[in-house]
Order: sequence, then C-alpha cells, then structure tokens
Amino acid sequence: MAASSVASPLCTWLVAACMSASFQDSHSMSPPDSSLSPSKRLSRRLRRKILTQCGGGSSSNRFSSLSRSSFQGLVSSYLGYLEPCSEYYSFKGLTSLGFFGDNGFTSLFGSRTLRTNRRQRMLNRVAHSGEAMAVTLEPAQEISTKKKPFTKQRRIVVTGMGVVTPLGHDPDVFYDNLLDGVSGISKIETFDCDQFPTRIAGEIKSFSTDGWVVPKLAKRMDKFMLYMLTAGKKALADGGITEDVMGVLDKTRCGVLIGSAMGGMKVFNDAIEALRISYKKMNPFCVPFATTNMGSAMLAMDLGWMGPNYSISTACATSNFCILNAANHIIRGEADVMLCGGSDAVIIPIGLGGFVACRALSQSNDDPTKASRPWDTGRDGFVMGEGAGVLLLEELEHAKKRGANIYAEFLGGSFTCDAYHMTEPHPDGAGVILCIEKALAQSGVSRKDVNYINAHATSTPAGDLKEYQALIHCFGQNSELRVNSTKSMIGHLLGASGAVEAVSVVQAIRTGWVHPNINLENPDAGVDTNVLVGPKKEKLKVKVGLSNSFGFGGHNSSILFAPYN
Repeated sequence: MAASSVASPLCTWLVAACMSASFQDSHSMSPPDSSLSPSKRLSRRLRRKILTQCGGGSSSNRFSSLSRSSFQGLVSSYLGYLEPCSEYYSFKGLTSLGFFGDNGFTSLFGSRTLRTNRRQRMLNRVAHSGEAMAVTLEPAQEISTKKKPFTKQRRIVVTGMGVVTPLGHDPDVFYDNLLDGVSGISKIETFDCDQFPTRIAGEIKSFSTDGWVVPKLAKRMDKFMLYMLTAGKKALADGGITEDVMGVLDKTRCGVLIGSAMGGMKVFNDAIEALRISYKKMNPFCVPFATTNMGSAMLAMDLGWMGPNYSISTACATSNFCILNAANHIIRGEADVMLCGGSDAVIIPIGLGGFVACRALSQSNDDPTKASRPWDTGRDGFVMGEGAGVLLLEELEHAKKRGANIYAEFLGGSFTCDAYHMTEPHPDGAGVILCIEKALAQSGVSRKDVNYINAHATSTPAGDLKEYQALIHCFGQNSELRVNSTKSMIGHLLGASGAVEAVSVVQAIRTGWVHPNINLENPDAGVDTNVLVGPKKEKLKVKVGLSNSFGFGGHNSSILFAPYN
C-alpha cells in the first residue's frame, strides 16, 4: 500500500476528531480547569498538537466568527477547520505527529514536546479562515443500484415422505388406516396416569430405531428427536435418495428444517429430577437434547448436509411454518433439496399435566376411540398425540434430473397472527381468513380450484366452529369442497400435526381418496354436513388441497398442494 493511501484517511479522521474539541475550546470564556486529570489534559494537548500540524497559517477572525450567533459565521468557521495541511497527502504527516517514529509512543503518552505556547497554538489553527475546502474520497467500490433481473420462480415438488404416527410408521400403512377409519387413540400405557382426569392419548405403542439411529444415540436422545431422525431418513429412502444418489448430491445445497412445539421435555424433566440429588447426576446431554433445533442439527450431521439448518417453534402450527420456510429457501435459490416438517413427544406426566391444567384435553376416558370428535356437539377438548412427519421438498428440475418419483407439487402458503389471545381463536376468525386469503394470493390459486381441505379441527368447542366459519367465508361458493380432520383418528400431534396432515393431503392427491371424519354423529349447529366428509372414505380428484394448522399464541398457517402436471 502506498504511503499516501495510509496517510490521507487517517489524517482526515484526526482533523474531524479534533474539530469538535477545538470548537468547544473556542467558545469557552472561562480559564482552563486546573482540576482536569492528567489524562484529560494530555488528551487536550494531543488534539491541539494535531491541529497545529494540520492547520497551518493564522487568522484572527476565526474564533471571533465562531463566537457570533449568526449561522453564516458558524458554517464558514466550521468549514475553515477542514483546511488540509501540507502534510495531509504525505506519509511524513503521520510521522511528524509521532505515530510511527522511534519516539512515537513517547510522544503520545507523556512527552513534553507536545507543550506549546497557547497563543501560538491558537494562531496556528486559524489559517485560511472562512475558505471552504473540498476533500474528495473515492469509494473503494461503486454501489450498484440496478435491480436484479426477473427470473421465473423455481417450482417445488414433493418427492419423499416419512411418518411416525399412532397409525403406523409408513406413509402408505398410515394412510390406509386413515381411509379405513381406524382410530389410534387408546389408554396411556407408558406411565401410571390414574391420578389425571385425562388418561387417553394417541400414543405410539411400538417403535424401533433399528437401522435408522445408532444405538448409542438412541439411548440418550429424547423421543421427539428419535421420531424426527427416523421419519427424516424414511422420507429420504421414500424419495430414492440412496447412498449412490447421496454421493453425487451437492450437500451445500441440501438443508433440514424440522421443528418441534415442545422439544425434549422428557430429557429436561429427567435432568430436573437428577438435580434434586446433585448436579453431578445430570445428563451432560440434557441441554442440547432438550432444545428444538438439535433434531435438525443431528440429522444434518448424520447426512453431511450443509445447507439451511434450523428449527421453528410456533406451537401446533410448527410444521407448516417449517414446510413453507423450507420451500422459500428453494425458491430463493439457497437450496435444491430440503427435509422439513415437525416432531413432538409429550405424552409424559409433565406434558399431560400441563395440558390438563390448561383445560384443553378431552376427558372421555371410557371410550378412547370416540374421544376425538371434530365438529360434533359432544366434543370436549382435544386428544394429545405424538409422532413426526417429514416431507422431502425438491426443486423441480433437480428432481427430474435424478429421475425422482414426484408425488405432488407444493404451491405455496402463508401465515398470520390473530394478535388476540394465548389459547383462544379470534371470535370472528379474522386471522384465519387473512391467512387463507394470503396463501391463495401468494400461490396464485383461485378459490374455486380448492376442492379439498384438511382442517386443523382439534375437537375443541371454540376452535372447530371458528375454523369452519372461516372456511365457509372463503370457499362457501365451491360446491365441490370436501373437508376432513385427520385428528379424529390420531389426535393432536402438536408440532408434528401439520406435517403428518400434509402427508395426508399428498396421499389424497396420489390415491384419489380422502379419508373420513369419524365420530361425527351429531354435527354442531350451523355446520353443513354436505361440506364435511362423512363416516366413510370418499373418492375425490383433488385439484388443489389446502392444509391448515393453528397454534397457541394465535399462530395461523395454511399451505397448498396440487397434482404435478
């Protein structure tokens, strides 16, 4: 680097830094404060020395002009301070200030050579009073203001699915059970829950990580992570991502975005119990294995995928948020392949007790299979479930190039916030309506083209009806519309529900069948059963399928799928 390129910016900074101090000195009518500390006096002497070196010349009008109240005098005097000195454009200017000489630091920190006659210093500062100076600094790089050229939006397709649910751990087995109207809700068996008013759940009775998660990790991880890793790897296998394909993938463009509403509650609860004895008894993995992001992180580590990787937690809307954001990474060209969805495993005493305390759960313990009954007058709360759902989203051309089997196309979606209440939906459904309308607009889909909706419908008194009214508001003129709720058979999988229900929508597109609503025996007043799917599966050629997920905190999300053409 040339000497002048070093000297010029630094000297500019020094002049600017001293300008304020000198201005204040010139206005002060009181004598110097002898009580100033030595360091402050030294700092003032240093600034004066700098101005002596970079000021040059003299003028008796500068300080008198600064003392005037006129704006013109102030501006002209201020500009006068910027008059460049002869050393400004040379490296010698820096050495003369004592920065780089043999005695540089001596001059800065305690040398008596800095002391000069006060009158002389004042005279040296005021050269060329009132003359404006122009210092031109060329930018190192020109800032571009041109808009990016328009590019056609990248299309996104679903090429793989993986599930862990109370009705099976294979997408086809899972959906066949849904079509047959099988309920996965039963009495809780993993712990004694006789003390609780709710003793039922969509509990996974049989689950193995063999072949999916190494035994060492399987013993340490929370179940929500085990479900997530298993469902994620099953989605890869279902999508034809074999070891050979994995070897040629650009892993810097492959990402994981799988969230959780509750995270590793069992791991965290066990750590608290251990802490009652001693912190030495705590699991060293309790913190990382309790956080919601670690499932995505561990899966990426296992696969070597270096693209976008994080989790989103928006209560029961988690999965849809993750799916839509994963799609956005592909649309923006930041990734070509994304594993996305959600996972939760909260059927433990603290999880059950927490939702009981919220008064959100059904207490229909005598007949568990009939406890979850969306839109039915006998509904008394949701039934908690557990599991995971993962979609393999892929950029269309990338999928075609590797010969992937395309199940459906992801069209888009949206999310909003009710901004109303922690657990209750907005009375007039404003947030849900806005979310659906934004999803349609973002996806470029007409209302009349949506003929299938997998509703959030959790079997709660307020939530089911408010969502139904919002759906009728948006799609009431569509005579072909069919609406169902997967939760009538598997319960509410919390952060995993949206992804598992997205799998249901894709399966409906693939098979041409939509599953029934079980337990809908006495529809709520104002609910049109001609819109809702009946107690048996129905044949339907899905044009566009919409999946809703809503969560505590007023989080609303809607995503859309269609057959790939």
